[in-house]
Amino acid sequence: MKLLLKILAAPIVAILAIFVWLCTGILYISGWVFGIAGILMGICAVYVFLTNTVVAGIIFTVLAVLVSPFGIPMIAAWLLARIQGLRYAIQERVYK
Repeated sequence: MKLLLKILAAPIVAILAIFVWLCTGILYISGWVFGIAGILMGICAVYVFLTNTVVAGIIFTVLAVLVSPFGIPMIAAWLLARIQGLRYAIQERVYK
């Protein structure tokens, strides 16, 4: 019974490992791109604060934080860590 469980879990663990590996690369590249976009949006936010209304500046600032590596990419990294944790949980449960 334990051998059957190992055989059934092996493809799932392999797929999760490949998925995490691919998503880590995509996350690295997107963090770099979003970092540049966050800097540009931050500069635009300062410009909007100085020339337009404060509300528009606050909106641009919030968008700049979301686009920066501390916003959406950090949420994606958190989700990726949870998937990696699922993979390790399956491995520990089945292969011990």
